[in-house]
Amino acid sequence: MQPLDQIRGIAERVAKSLGLEIWDVQSRREPSGQVVRVFIDRPGPASTAEESVSIEDCEHVSREMGTILDVEDPLPFTYTLEVSSPGLDRPLRNKDDYRRFAGRLAKIVVAEPVDNQRAFEGRLRGIDDATSAVLLEASNGRIHLLPFGLITRGRLAVEV
Repeated sequence: MQPLDQIRGIAERVAKSLGLEIWDVQSRREPSGQVVRVFIDRPGPASTAEESVSIEDCEHVSREMGTILDVEDPLPFTYTLEVSSPGLDRPLRNKDDYRRFAGRLAKIVVAEPVDNQRAFEGRLRGIDDATSAVLLEASNGRIHLLPFGLITRGRLAVEV
């Protein structure tokens, strides 16, 4: 098993015990040294601050993971462990994300023009399963059908 897979497994055990899930695990070399980043998420749409990952959640996961990593020592190098959330403007990575965050504001870019444009902003309305297209309602009320295969970038927009 690769070291990053071991870290992911540890992260998933810890997150699950706290009612959380792992969004991503990354390892990168940075000027300060090797950094292992674990992104945690709370299941569900997290439309309010109370439903989102808190600083306390990050602290708990970091503390518990740190203890396990000190014992199991899966990486053959020194590193810094960082635990955070994907953020309010998180990327939308798959169809489940577009379903999960239906009702939220999003920004989407497509590879080829759809309805004579390539960049869209509006409220997610889910996925049209028949066409495999993301439904996005623009501020003027128009519904755009954006073929999932054409989407090059999708992110939630921060709502104030």
